[in-house]
Amino acid sequence: MNVWYTLVDLLPFSWAEPGSMFFMKNALLAVLVISPLFGLMSTMVVENNMSFFSDALGHSAFTGLAIGAICGLTDATWPAVLLAVTFALLFTLVEQKSDMASDTVIGVFSATAVALGIFVSTLDGRSFTKFNTLLIGDILSVSPEKIGILAVILALICLLWLLRMNQMTLSAVHPALADSRGVNLTSQRAIFNVTVAVVVTLSMTWVGLLVINSLLVLPGAAARNIARNMRQYFLFSLLGAVVCGIGGLMLSFYIGSSTGASITLLLAVWFFVTFAFRGRRR
Repeated sequence: MNVWYTLVDLLPFSWAEPGSMFFMKNALLAVLVISPLFGLMSTMVVENNMSFFSDALGHSAFTGLAIGAICGLTDATWPAVLLAVTFALLFTLVEQKSDMASDTVIGVFSATAVALGIFVSTLDGRSFTKFNTLLIGDILSVSPEKIGILAVILALICLLWLLRMNQMTLSAVHPALADSRGVNLTSQRAIFNVTVAVVVTLSMTWVGLLVINSLLVLPGAAARNIARNMRQYFLFSLLGAVVCGIGGLMLSFYIGSSTGASITLLLAVWFFVTFAFRGRRR
């Protein structure tokens, strides 16, 4: 982290002065790690028509955090990750074994997770207010240890993209063709769902449950408006997520708003800008 602090000290901002506001410097590094994660995965979320899947996963992660808090754990992150991964695998199984549409299965799991989370957090007359921070997030509280974990996950996802990008993209765009070419659709979907579950759970406490779904949809949706091929699709999604992530952090710092909401609003603006130019991509 000392190397990072030294680099940030060179920036022309008041919060970047040496020996001060380490929370902001940590938050900037977290954004630089989280944004590429959302940018990469957003393309697959959009192509798989699973825009509300991350929202459902956020609800299951909330349930895990509530259970961990009730059990007296000082850090309930890993129980939340475990529950979210279990949720993702169960969703994959039900989706593959039934003839229901994905949005219907997502609705069932989302409603169940919401009800279970509220039930657990209010059990025995407990107050729900201590979980309010999960709704809007607080990226300024991120620790260097959590940033390191996210950095490892980013590296693993990049490796996964290099090894399975073609199969995952084909499975999303044309499942029948992918199946005819020997691609295991169930395993591809399970890997993708688990990846989303881990990223959503680890980042939910910083960006907020209320907007985390938007962060997994808007970068890919905006990139799809102007991309002419898959390379541009991934590149525009990643760049849009990173630029809006940094811009949202700066905006929230100077005007005192929620960082997650600020990032989301900038991504929404980016989407409408690309939407206005969508007809020129051909």
